[in-house]
Amino acid sequence: RAGRDCAGGCAAGPELDGGRREMPASEGGTVNATGTAGEAAAARPPAAADQPAEKRSEGPCDVDKLYKCLWNGQWQTARVVERRVDSGSGEWAYYVHYEDYDRRLDEWVTADRMGEMVVRQKKDSSLQAAQDSGQKMTRTQKRRHDEINTVDPTSVDATTAALEHEREEATKVKNIQAVEFGMYEMDTWYYSPFPVEFSNTSKLYMCEFCLKYFRKPKTLERHKGKCDRRHPAGDEIYRHDNVSVFEVDGKKEKVYCQSLCLLSKLFLDHKTLYYDVDPFLFYVMTEVDERGCHVVGYFSKEKESPDDHNLACIMVLPPYQRKRYGRFLISFSYEISKKEQRVGTPERPLSDLGLLSYRSYWKSVLLDLLSKHKGNLSIKDISQMTSIKPDDIITTLQSMGLIKYWKGQHLISVSPKVIEDHLARQKKCLLTFDESKLVWTPPMERSGDKPGAARKSR
Repeated sequence: RAGRDCAGGCAAGPELDGGRREMPASEGGTVNATGTAGEAAAARPPAAADQPAEKRSEGPCDVDKLYKCLWNGQWQTARVVERRVDSGSGEWAYYVHYEDYDRRLDEWVTADRMGEMVVRQKKDSSLQAAQDSGQKMTRTQKRRHDEINTVDPTSVDATTAALEHEREEATKVKNIQAVEFGMYEMDTWYYSPFPVEFSNTSKLYMCEFCLKYFRKPKTLERHKGKCDRRHPAGDEIYRHDNVSVFEVDGKKEKVYCQSLCLLSKLFLDHKTLYYDVDPFLFYVMTEVDERGCHVVGYFSKEKESPDDHNLACIMVLPPYQRKRYGRFLISFSYEISKKEQRVGTPERPLSDLGLLSYRSYWKSVLLDLLSKHKGNLSIKDISQMTSIKPDDIITTLQSMGLIKYWKGQHLISVSPKVIEDHLARQKKCLLTFDESKLVWTPPMERSGDKPGAARKSR
């Protein structure tokens, strides 16, 4: 579809460890990582609201009904999203969604894992009751609502709701189960609109340097013998130790950016993917070794944003999560805003994990500034010093109880002891941005893409 690209969606949280398997490297050896499903099943509390209603007959399970499903050795409540007859065994297979869990855990299961049909009782929730009655939510209810929902339901018009429903129906079943990318084989999380001839395959094979994708491993191996690229497209604008960042223009490198969007959609849910990448810049983060620059993740931003968006989409590949790379990319987006002498904010809506990542970043930056600065500071002063939008500063300080509204003004009310307590609870980020390593000029200051405006890739 024409229109805004994958980058025009919401930011996804970069810090959640995804299910993955590490492929043996050329030097030999393999490392296994635990999957998300196993961790979630071990941590899941009993579903007291689910009651067995009737024993499933020998016939197939019904679509859109709840059943007990054997998951990691335990019976969990799952909804049947789709069903099909396996061409090999002739038995029914079911695509299930585990209730109260993210869609990234959805999977195809065999009939022997399906149990009784269940009926879920309506929960007596004060939050739900307040929403249903239209009453104003209390502060506690509002905080719980914001933690669960990143978009206010009352602010979504009928057209947007209809489009969202259409998107959910079209993308409810994963079309690709795994992707081989460099030395990793990654279990996918969500549907991605790859061309029809590449969809509905158990595994997709991608070149980690040029991002071309194939259906067969032999085809990928032949391609590797011909592909001489060892880094992303575009210009290298940052290099520090083994971390490098490349700026890629969606208009100049359209095919590369489209492939990057398709890859990221396999791990991002709350966004719509489009193929018009021209209005966006992509900042691709890599790990550098003797074999080349290996893609870790990226963020994208609009070249011209009337709403001061400095980030449209962010994604870190599962093998590189829990390494604070997502935090680094968020920090990088604000350093770009500082160079442009603008305030910035991520494009909404944010995913649940994206919201948590941004709140963590904002808290860390604001606490660090307040601990070092002596004297009075206004919200405007903080915004100019950090390039964080005033609204984001206010909501972050409110969440920490460091701001009060008095006589029509927001006042920062904080003591050194309070700041020390918050800083003590903050995680130490080992991967930090080094401003001296950034070689970059804002696009508006470039004269016809003169050489030297950004460091050319090697």
